[in-house]
Amino acid sequence: MAKAFDIWNSVKKRLDDKVIGRDFYFNEREIWWCSLGLNVGVESDGKSDTFERPVLIIKKFNGDMVWIVPLTGMPHDDRYHRKIAHGRNESWACLTQIRTISTKRLLRKVGTLEEAYYQSVVEGVAANIKTKPSL
Repeated sequence: MAKAFDIWNSVKKRLDDKVIGRDFYFNEREIWWCSLGLNVGVESDGKSDTFERPVLIIKKFNGDMVWIVPLTGMPHDDRYHRKIAHGRNESWACLTQIRTISTKRLLRKVGTLEEAYYQSVVEGVAANIKTKPSL
């Protein structure tokens, strides 16, 4: 199936032109809908007209840049995912898909994750970073 990279490129241009005002606030532990776009291979893609998916902010660097972990609704039982609950929803944090993004990609806040779930995700990311690569 061919991906709509040309359409994503048009959306990406609009995102890049977006001006973030001083009334735009976000913090670690928050879940946001984010315009992640169309990506290559097994990288997490966004859905819909704005190529969005939910993400968890795990580190705020400044008003322009954050580390995020994409979320999925597909259950996974392995060391590369962590199950989280937020509101009435369950999701799985894709620990191997951690990435730095511009805050221009953030669209709508969903809510704030409980501290215990947040710590589980951060610990999972750290554990995967410490894992020695197989040669």
